[in-house]
Amino acid sequence: MEINTEKDSNYNGLENMSVLELLQNINKEDKTVPLAVEKALPQIENLAVIVTERMRKGGRLFYIGAGTSGRLGVVDASECPPTFGVPFDWVVGIIAGGDTAIRKAVEFAEDNTTQAWKDLQEFDINEHDVVVGIAASGTTPYVIGGLKTANEHGIATGCIVCNAGSPVAAEAKYPVEVVTGPEFVTGSTRMKAGTAQKLVLNMLSTSVMIQLGRVKGNKMVDMQLSNNKLVHRGTRMVMAETGLDEITAAELLKKHGSVRKAVDSLK
Repeated sequence: MEINTEKDSNYNGLENMSVLELLQNINKEDKTVPLAVEKALPQIENLAVIVTERMRKGGRLFYIGAGTSGRLGVVDASECPPTFGVPFDWVVGIIAGGDTAIRKAVEFAEDNTTQAWKDLQEFDINEHDVVVGIAASGTTPYVIGGLKTANEHGIATGCIVCNAGSPVAAEAKYPVEVVTGPEFVTGSTRMKAGTAQKLVLNMLSTSVMIQLGRVKGNKMVDMQLSNNKLVHRGTRMVMAETGLDEITAAELLKKHGSVRKAVDSLK
């Protein structure tokens, strides 16, 4: 297969560019990413539908990846509990090399074809769950092995890759292929490819959580009230829903612990 994310940059002599020229050219490349994501919307829809179906039946969503891709999965998974008030084990991000690899690269961790399944087994993964492999190149052995074994156990599989016709996409039952092309710095897939993966992850988890009833209107009614900013936001949401004054709304929110419970207590 042709790995477009590894092709030479469309730009050369980067070290001779001014700061402004660098920023303008990076920005020019970044503008192409949402258009590439748009082309993959039907694939993203298919993946979001199966994830929603499985999670409605008690299943969980697992992300597996290495390097930047793995870190992006961990980020999206870790943001679901505070944003949507779901248990921490509903969406799980697993990175090759373990949590150490979130901050420091673990050499050759991505080349192990059997480790992803071992990592998934620590969570008692089963046929009700969904495994989504994240790999910019679409060739990461850790992800390929994880998806292959998940398929053998009857588990729904998806992927987010940035090349067409990749081995990862071939293993995934619900592939998402966002073809982002060469990076500004050749092969640096933390740039356009990483941005594309982040956009797709945002779309996937957000659409699923809305389908699961974790948003009302356009508000995060189940968000965790983990800092003063969120308490103030929650108070304003309660005021808007109930017509209460700020002091009463804040007291009601503090008593019940979430916007949804505070509003429902008045019904």
